[in-house]
Amino acid sequence: MGGFGKWLGGGLGFVMGGPIGALLGFLVGSMVDSTKVTTSAYTSGASATTPGAFGVSLVVLIAAVMKADGKVVKSELDYVKQFLVRQFGSESAREATMMLKDLLNQKIPLNDVCQQISRNMDYSSRLQLLHLLFGVSLADGSPNQPEISLIERISGLIGISSGDFVSIKNMFVPETDSSYKILEIERAATNEEVKKAYRKMAMKYHPDKVGHLGDDYKKAADEKFRKVNEAYEKIKKERNMP
Repeated sequence: MGGFGKWLGGGLGFVMGGPIGALLGFLVGSMVDSTKVTTSAYTSGASATTPGAFGVSLVVLIAAVMKADGKVVKSELDYVKQFLVRQFGSESAREATMMLKDLLNQKIPLNDVCQQISRNMDYSSRLQLLHLLFGVSLADGSPNQPEISLIERISGLIGISSGDFVSIKNMFVPETDSSYKILEIERAATNEEVKKAYRKMAMKYHPDKVGHLGDDYKKAADEKFRKVNEAYEKIKKERNMP
């Protein structure tokens, strides 16, 4: 099961300790290729998240979401694999799928895993995790309510604000006034408040906020930023704003 170097070579960081490290014990003997894989001690206090730590956290949470309704069917795994290929390319998707298959056979201590992520991962990276989890859940084109409910629970456990959860959810599962919800404002907001909200959200979701995660995550970061711009343009059109 060698060949995890490309995706995990960005540094495993905090995930090698705590509950995530325990789940990934099967990987330790597998990283035997020539790529240097860096680790660091499991410490409390979020700093810039390494690509490897982010990737491992993502796959652990994907496994939890896939098991939300009590069963994992082959078609769902196929959809997730396709999603991973679209997001990260075939090599990284292959490595992620190998981890995922093992994790689907394990009991995931979700509260403990999320606590570890909340303590050690920067907020912008946690927002990116949430965005990708919604993408995985809707990979087959239709919302799965048990999965959406679990993603909401995960969002709270990893310390995402309710406003940010609703914002990202509406990028995937549009509700009434979804453009306003993406910008975290009410329809009654003034034009100046709309502009201020857009500037705030554009800064929060700018791809540069997760630039430390590397090119593998740039596509999803660009998509999140694009959704904010689309929401703003829709509101401007509705209001005939300059």
